[in-house]
Amino acid sequence: MTKTDALENLERRIKEFADERNWQEFHTPKNLAMALSVECSELLEIFQWMTPDQSSLPDQATLTHIKEEIGDVMIYLTMIARSFDIDPVDAALEKIALNKKKYPVRSDFQQQ
Repeated sequence: MTKTDALENLERRIKEFADERNWQEFHTPKNLAMALSVECSELLEIFQWMTPDQSSLPDQATLTHIKEEIGDVMIYLTMIARSFDIDPVDAALEKIALNKKKYPVRSDFQQQ
């Protein structure tokens, strides 16, 4: 499968942003993975003390904050994938296929 135009555009814009600031030396896989972890934690922090209902229906300011953190997560994930020439969409699709084998639908499972 080939990369989507949106993913290619995102990769290009991230690269341009980093190149304009000469940040390439800091973008090692180790640093990117650590930054991704921090951004995931920042996303998690938004939900830390919410009830399940509050987390499902955030106010507009919180939703804006969630969107920003998801953007950060996506940027770092895309950068890590790019550093190994991995298409993250393909990786996710391949992982779903593996999970289908690992976790087959059980006929004795009933949703409550």
